Amino acid sequence: MLGNGLQGSLLGVRASLEGFGLSATGFIMSGYFIGMMAGSMIVPKLVGRVGHIRSFGALASLASTSILVHVIFIDPWVWWGMRIITGFSYAGIYVVAESWLNDASDNKNRGQLLSIYMLINLASLAGGQFLLNVAEPADFVLFALISVLVSIAVIPILTSVSKMPDYETTESVSMLQLFQVSPLGVVGMLVTSVAMGTIFGLGAVYASKVGLSVSEISLFMGVIIIGGAMVQFPLGKLSDLIGRRWVIIGSCVAGAAVALFASQYSGHGWKLYVVVGLVGAFTTPLYSLCAIHTNDYLNQSQMVAASGTLVFVSGIGATLGPLLTAIGMDYIGPEAFYYSISLSLGLVAAFALWRVTQRQGISFEDRGDFVAMAPTPISVSFNPEVDLEEIEAATEVDAQAVQASFEELVDELSTVNDDETAG
Repeated sequence: MLGNGLQGSLLGVRASLEGFGLSATGFIMSGYFIGMMAGSMIVPKLVGRVGHIRSFGALASLASTSILVHVIFIDPWVWWGMRIITGFSYAGIYVVAESWLNDASDNKNRGQLLSIYMLINLASLAGGQFLLNVAEPADFVLFALISVLVSIAVIPILTSVSKMPDYETTESVSMLQLFQVSPLGVVGMLVTSVAMGTIFGLGAVYASKVGLSVSEISLFMGVIIIGGAMVQFPLGKLSDLIGRRWVIIGSCVAGAAVALFASQYSGHGWKLYVVVGLVGAFTTPLYSLCAIHTNDYLNQSQMVAASGTLVFVSGIGATLGPLLTAIGMDYIGPEAFYYSISLSLGLVAAFALWRVTQRQGISFEDRGDFVAMAPTPISVSFNPEVDLEEIEAATEVDAQAVQASFEELVDELSTVNDDETAG
């Protein structure tokens, strides 16, 4: 994750140094999320066939090699292809790591393990930003450093004496089926991911365009991640008390307002980083909030089936984010970076407010506890409320049975809504 965090910002800065246009840069950065979507669908089958160790070794080697190709061939099309390969590789790395950790845990310690896992992810992503200061982005050194970091990650896997877990792929459900169960969960995931893709795809590019130095760019990206990490659990716990929708609405409204303010803010120093940190604080926790809101309407086995669909929806939004925002930055200017974030969050807030008028929220008693989740293929399996035996049972359910269970749930919800309307 150190290598991954450094890579995104380094490529954004280097693309500016190489004179790539903003639209070309947005196109390049969208490749990572395309690869993540493809990897989320393909890699689990690979892991099921050849095992965790071989899969991790192959995919980490692929990620380690792809970053070096960037500095050998300075071409937008080559970079786009390498970003797809990187995203594909990291999807597989997540699958191996999360399924292995999940197999090593039980219902008693899975929540604690999840907290440690999320801490490592967020701290390493933030730490990767500050590695930008190790060498000049125009040189080869930082690209080699990323390759070294990813390669080192293979060593503990290849030398592990732990038994590899049994792994079976789970069936997924369509976006339409999931939308019928939780419209806000799907729409919120899609549109907030546009903002997330904009931040992580073009944040370093924006900072470079407004004249920040390399050290300032690393701090700019770092405080976005740190800001989101600091409020992730407080917002989540608040959503346990007052309901997911109101916290999603509040976070989106606040985030949209701060991003709009940031687009016109010309200050420097610590005040700038406070503003940027607030943008991250109100934006990055929305993935977990939308995922948990969706899971509130599902049973345990359905959570597993829906997790892949949520990652796919998130990937679509994250892919569109850099593409659309880069075009806006070309025509409007760098401030379109913040306009895109503000517009995305504002749309989600408006849709959530409308949904409040359409359906009564989940009662406090039926609401599960907040669990921070990462946009990775099987992170839902870390939910302490999901029993391992039920997960294993869910993997044995065929697609038709999963679809039937979702249709039954939709019918039940429709009946409840009809009764409320008649009342």
